[in-house]
Amino acid sequence: MRKILTKRLAAVLTLIGMLPLLTTGCSSSDPEGSGPHEIKIMVGGMEKIIYLPAKLTENLGYFKQEGLDVELINQGSGQSAEEALVAGQVDAVVGFYDHTIDLQSKGKYLKSVIQLGITPGETLMVDNKDKDRIKGVRDLKGKKIGVTGLGASTNFLANYLVVKGGYTSKDYIPVPVGAGNTLIASMQQGRIGLAVTTEPTVSLLQAKHLAVPLVDMSTPGGTRQAIGGDYPAACLYLRSDYIKSHPETVQKLVNAFSKTLNYMQTHKPEEIANRLPKAYYAGDKQMYVSALSRSMSMFSPDGKMPEDGPAKVYEVLSAFKPKLKQAHVKLEETYTNEFVEKANQAGQ
Repeated sequence: MRKILTKRLAAVLTLIGMLPLLTTGCSSSDPEGSGPHEIKIMVGGMEKIIYLPAKLTENLGYFKQEGLDVELINQGSGQSAEEALVAGQVDAVVGFYDHTIDLQSKGKYLKSVIQLGITPGETLMVDNKDKDRIKGVRDLKGKKIGVTGLGASTNFLANYLVVKGGYTSKDYIPVPVGAGNTLIASMQQGRIGLAVTTEPTVSLLQAKHLAVPLVDMSTPGGTRQAIGGDYPAACLYLRSDYIKSHPETVQKLVNAFSKTLNYMQTHKPEEIANRLPKAYYAGDKQMYVSALSRSMSMFSPDGKMPEDGPAKVYEVLSAFKPKLKQAHVKLEETYTNEFVEKANQAGQ
């Protein structure tokens, strides 16, 4: 009996010793797991030029180079993407930085880890039929303005422009119309007279002689004129608790996107376009390349958050969200340059 008990005890001790390997599947030097890390990233419209770094990173093979197994999920609205992230349905979002501030005021903590865009890349377009009557933000009262979705960043910017015109965010009608063909159809049908949208939709509206730019926020200069400062927008953001518990995975993600930003700085727009799906061209590659050429200045050269960017975004949101000032938002908790600085050092 004693021998049987001894054998059983030895077996139990052996099993206990194997538990760390069975539960983690990795060595102590790789606490987050060995092999490719499966990550779900939701993108607020992958066909939009503002978010092209997501698909470009995948097609250049940079995710795989970092040992990541990334699934990109297309979602037309940044509002829906942030909701999916908060609900834990995805691990990260390529969307606008302003959501991290807005959500913190509601007790949800998200953080940008690499800045992809230093301008919104958005343009307020006005229907050709109304361009002689609507010549500035003072003419926006009572107008129907197309946005990708209610609560989306396009909605935020429309709110701000109406307020800048001397009104309140209740003095116009935001209409969720998405982007691309759905937005264009809405303007053709007369559902909207204006729209806040991005390339290539901007170029498509002009090519079809449907609308012209009223407020251009696609370049640093245009953004400063419209908003009064830098407005960092497209970025990769995650839940703060995820960043804290998965620092190595986050670093690999940032490394991959950092390589893409460097690629974009060292290659011509046509070379970049060649790396993207043909469906992104909206049926006209030359138009797409031209639109991308005009948009290149909005992409960050180094992935860092502009020094005065968070304060300006907070100021813009506060203009039509008075309760935001009462929320005591800690801007330093809405972004970090820690990961991108390490990525840049490794790339030198």
